[in-house]
Amino acid sequence: MTSSPTAASDRPGASVAYLVSHYPAISHAFIEREVLSLRDLGAEVHTFSVRPATVGEQLSETSRREAESTYSLLGRPLSEYARAHAALLKRSPGAWLAGLRNAATSGPRGLKPRVWQFFYLAEAVLLRERLRDAGVRHLHVHFANNGADVARSVVHMGRAEDGPAAGWRWSFSMHGPTEFEDVEGHDLAAKVESADLIACISEYCRDRLQNLTTPEHWDKMSIVRMGVDASRFAPAPREERDGPLRVLFVGRLVPEKGPDVLLQAVTALAAEGVEVELVVAGGGALADDLAQQRKASAATERIRLLGPVGQDDIRDWYAWADVFCLPSYAEGVPVVLMEALAMEVPVVTTRIAGIPELVEDGVNGFLVEPGRPVEVARALRTLADDAALRRRMGAAGRRRVQDEFQPRANAQRLLEQFSGHRVLDPVTEGIPS
Repeated sequence: MTSSPTAASDRPGASVAYLVSHYPAISHAFIEREVLSLRDLGAEVHTFSVRPATVGEQLSETSRREAESTYSLLGRPLSEYARAHAALLKRSPGAWLAGLRNAATSGPRGLKPRVWQFFYLAEAVLLRERLRDAGVRHLHVHFANNGADVARSVVHMGRAEDGPAAGWRWSFSMHGPTEFEDVEGHDLAAKVESADLIACISEYCRDRLQNLTTPEHWDKMSIVRMGVDASRFAPAPREERDGPLRVLFVGRLVPEKGPDVLLQAVTALAAEGVEVELVVAGGGALADDLAQQRKASAATERIRLLGPVGQDDIRDWYAWADVFCLPSYAEGVPVVLMEALAMEVPVVTTRIAGIPELVEDGVNGFLVEPGRPVEVARALRTLADDAALRRRMGAAGRRRVQDEFQPRANAQRLLEQFSGHRVLDPVTEGIPS
């Protein structure tokens, strides 16, 4: 259910704007789920994107609907920016000047980073006017990137115009690892101090943020995990069969995801006489390199590179797979691991960041060190030899996802943070909707 503006306004904190650097996007399907879950709980959610979604990102009916209703900041006529700035200057020149001063003093030191803050200010004024028209004063972003720069500028100007008690707030969901690799470049500590709420997707993530700031800011941090709908990603009937182990990779084809490590592991297994089929779903900078690596592999006929696959079709590939493998070097808590585990597919992945909070080594999958194709091959070999182990791990994985990684339950936690009070779920708690 998508609530009407009237219904949403009856609940404090139930009207919120989402700003994402790129929405919708294939790699950010979890944000779509979060938005839809919040709406199901009665929230009014307006979606904004810094960059417009491309047709290539709209590979599901849901993504196409979200793209149609999402307002993008970039790509607008200059006249639209000019009208927004003129309106704010006429109505509240002090607020516009406050935004200008904030831009001049925000972001990492250096000429180029500071110049970028003025571009973010231009976007922030445009967004500020859109939010004013919609009557929305809470802005939430995913990732501490340029969207967060825009969001804090919007709220700074909102408070300057309407006063500190007017309800202007901004919050962000913290994922990592990109921000943790360049804390200064992302101005991360200052964003933590500026934000009113921070939803951390893992304990690991919260620990890292606490290490950046003083205890006075720790109470604003809470754990709100990503999740997948276990009813949609339900296990498919699996018949006993002979034949090769079916291994699936889903993700961006970029160095940090380690798809080349997986191809090396599969090639090594093929050289040892272990029968393995590998399907790689995703696109990215490594696509051509992986195609060349596939041609040179002894397992070339058993490796398929599918390219990007949308949410409407990806479930069929999880149903095909015996094992899911994601040998990443850097992650938050990957949603693709949750999707695989929800469908009772055991996983082989790396012991990094928040992944051990989802994958328990030897219980619902195997954890290996990053950049170790020998360890990946060893784990896959173990699973290839033991179908009963795959079944036990798969069942344990689904239980883990059902216990802590459901989008509706986590959206409820997030909405409670937004509103400052407990939010009843009309589905699970019997409240008429």
